[in-house]
Amino acid sequence: MTPLRFQLKAGEPIIDQVIFAAKKAFISGELLPGEPFPSVRALASDLKIHPNTAHKAIQYLIQDRWLEVRQGIGTVVARRPEPRRGDRKRLLQQEVEHIVVEAIRVELKLPELLEAIEEQWAKIEKPQEAALG
Repeated sequence: MTPLRFQLKAGEPIIDQVIFAAKKAFISGELLPGEPFPSVRALASDLKIHPNTAHKAIQYLIQDRWLEVRQGIGTVVARRPEPRRGDRKRLLQQEVEHIVVEAIRVELKLPELLEAIEEQWAKIEKPQEAALG
């Protein structure tokens, strides 16, 4: 059974949702370095997505260094990759801008947005700390 937990959202590419769910599982400690990652068939079957989408998601995660292929073992979770040059800048320019636009659209005030970010941060980071400790 695939440990990725998410519900497909209309209007957002499926591959992006799968990649995000995988990264969240890696960061939160639900999937630890060295653990096997599902095959293309298993991922497609468990998530009820097209095998080509599952293949593209796995290839992206390998290329982005979240997964590694080990001879005789298969695809496993890698150690968290070091950020590449420009990753932080990209995050701040694209993702944060999106959050701010949506927050303003729903008339969320900055303190409420910061509180929501802190709550989500704690939910995701806490399981990882326990897994490492």
